[in-house]
Amino acid sequence: MRDLRVLLVDDHAMMRAGFRTILSLEDDLTVVGEAATGAEAVAAAAQLRPDVICMDVQMPDMDGLEATRRIVADPSSSAAVLVVTTFDRDDYLFAALAAGASGFLLKNAGPEELVAAVRVVGGGDALLAPEVTRRVIARFATHAPAPAASVAPVPPLTLAEPLTEREGEVLRLMAEALSNAEIAARLFIGEATVKTHVSNVLQKLGARDRVQAVVLAHRHGMA
Repeated sequence: MRDLRVLLVDDHAMMRAGFRTILSLEDDLTVVGEAATGAEAVAAAAQLRPDVICMDVQMPDMDGLEATRRIVADPSSSAAVLVVTTFDRDDYLFAALAAGASGFLLKNAGPEELVAAVRVVGGGDALLAPEVTRRVIARFATHAPAPAASVAPVPPLTLAEPLTEREGEVLRLMAEALSNAEIAARLFIGEATVKTHVSNVLQKLGARDRVQAVVLAHRHGMA
């Protein structure tokens, strides 16, 4: 994997320092900047062009959910947002996903989990903390929660064209939170082939990313 540029966003300097220490020990991860508010995060993302943004939720001036929405909506930004929060709350979780976050991790995770999460979202995959994955599936399998007022709801399912049998298999394995490498091993195909299938699935579903594709799959009985 190529080296990943990381931006740390948290209103607590000690938390940012801890994350920086953990990530700086890895040869393939470089912390390129820090921000203490959502507004600073939006400005830093535009200036520094990070690959991954570790985003807190509760911050002064502008919260992390609104900052995520603005960063993801910026067509010039390719940053993946990993929401890292102390609060194991469904409203934060679902609003973060609706805002466009690629991952959701709790701050009680270990250092190795933070490193792995940064690499996962930086590599183009999606990640949810194990504690919340089942809640996401259960909630969206029955109904969509009301998102935060400033966040657009998840759009309805739109199929540009039907999924092939293989694409359906890939989508079901995505819904089990398997990575591309794990899907490749399960289906006995190459990882590059899996990436192609995932890209086709996202396009046909009209999904922004893997998280949204999995949500749509569970909501519409496709997983």
